[in-house]
Amino acid sequence: MRVIVTGAAGMIGSNLLHGLNRIGIDDVIAVDDLTDDAKYRNLLGAKLTDYFDRSEFYERFERGELGSVEAVFHEGACSDTMEHDGRAMLETNYRCSKRLLDACQAQRTRLLYASSAAVYGDSGTFREEPSSERPLNVYGYSKLLFDNVVRRMLPQAVSQVVGFRYFNVYGPRERHKGRMASVAFHHFREFRETGAVRLFGEYGGYAAGQQSRDFVFVDDVVGVNLWFLEHPHATGIVNVGTGCAQPFNDVAHAVVNACRALQSEAPLTLEQQLARGLVQYIPFPEALIGRYQCHTQADLTALRGSGCHVRFAPVESGVNRYVEWLAREREFS
Repeated sequence: MRVIVTGAAGMIGSNLLHGLNRIGIDDVIAVDDLTDDAKYRNLLGAKLTDYFDRSEFYERFERGELGSVEAVFHEGACSDTMEHDGRAMLETNYRCSKRLLDACQAQRTRLLYASSAAVYGDSGTFREEPSSERPLNVYGYSKLLFDNVVRRMLPQAVSQVVGFRYFNVYGPRERHKGRMASVAFHHFREFRETGAVRLFGEYGGYAAGQQSRDFVFVDDVVGVNLWFLEHPHATGIVNVGTGCAQPFNDVAHAVVNACRALQSEAPLTLEQQLARGLVQYIPFPEALIGRYQCHTQADLTALRGSGCHVRFAPVESGVNRYVEWLAREREFS
């Protein structure tokens, strides 16, 4: 089976690539842009058939030059939610995706692509339906625009198309993301460098550190992708999250205790961490006022209805595994 992974050197793409290798799929074509050459480290150890820069991939795939391809995992995107260049965002996240969708349908190639929970914006519900979709930025809008194209074509689709609305993914191989890396990553770095983790204070009716997200470990995201690869008749747009929101306090608490465990130090309660100054609160940034989701929680009805019953790790166990990986891989050395 030959598959393609776009955004293959990114966080989800690289973990997916390694996941494909683990289940015996080695005929993998990787696509990315390595202008940021540090991303190549995410590809180390992976088995690939070929690599293409994104600048040449789309035309070559449209012309059928890459052979018989069973499936494309389209993880490539501009994922910076603070990006203000709407033209560039739509070109990358919408127009390239639309070209890929058309080419996949023409070649009867399956397309499994990354959407985002950012499509929900300030909605209080997180279901895959238009009434819940109110993006707060052009990134979320670019993802929603493509989702709507997929919705319209699904009844006539000749091959599997699945859109994954990822919630807050964290885990290995995300250092290159900079400010867009997960809070778990930033907390780990901050604690190692300063001995403390800082969280936003009170905002939006939520107490300090109590704003919440549906934090999902990247290994579980890979598990969902692989399940759909193994079930080619399952189609549609589905949420990928744990279905259980947890406050940022939980992430900070887990990171601090995981770091302490590396030094053979006993775990502390959140209250003890606060009293010792290991967890601290800072004023909510003015730049994020009105552009910030205070709560997200995936509705998993559609995912479970598809037959996918991948189990998701809670923050406590996922963060512990992640911190152990960071220490083992010396990503901060």
